[in-house]
Amino acid sequence: MTFEELSGQDNTATTGDRMQTAGTALEELLVSAKKQDCLTVGVYESAQVMNVDPDSVAFCVLATDEEYEYDIALQIHFTLIQAFCFDNDINIVRVNDIERLADIVGCDQDEEPKDAHCILVTRPNDDSWKDSALDKLGLFCEESRNVYEWVPSITLPER
Repeated sequence: MTFEELSGQDNTATTGDRMQTAGTALEELLVSAKKQDCLTVGVYESAQVMNVDPDSVAFCVLATDEEYEYDIALQIHFTLIQAFCFDNDINIVRVNDIERLADIVGCDQDEEPKDAHCILVTRPNDDSWKDSALDKLGLFCEESRNVYEWVPSITLPER
């Protein structure tokens, strides 16, 4: 066995634990941000917030699933949002379960459907809101960038 194979085995277990922890932290962050009215849901709504007040953005989530995997317009929006986030030092992750994400942020089926492909967590103006889940996700993103994973994927915990 080579060193790369050995270290790859260790990294697989560690990566799985990190992703599970990050998934739980993401769910906690989204629930907390929703209670504080610090969520922006939707690609266009997120673009407006980023254009008007980029300093208020604390975290970005991009979501897709198999149905939208080859949607060229959505992929272009994702590329532009990612570039903006990189330029403004905003942590960003991908989630591959848009339905689960929509459930967490409260996109009701009864109302007009909201676009949950992009979700921003913003900071309130008074800066009184501190969230340990945001800190955990920031660390997760930093560790991911250290291994050249610029937009890490997170799996949300199942209910």
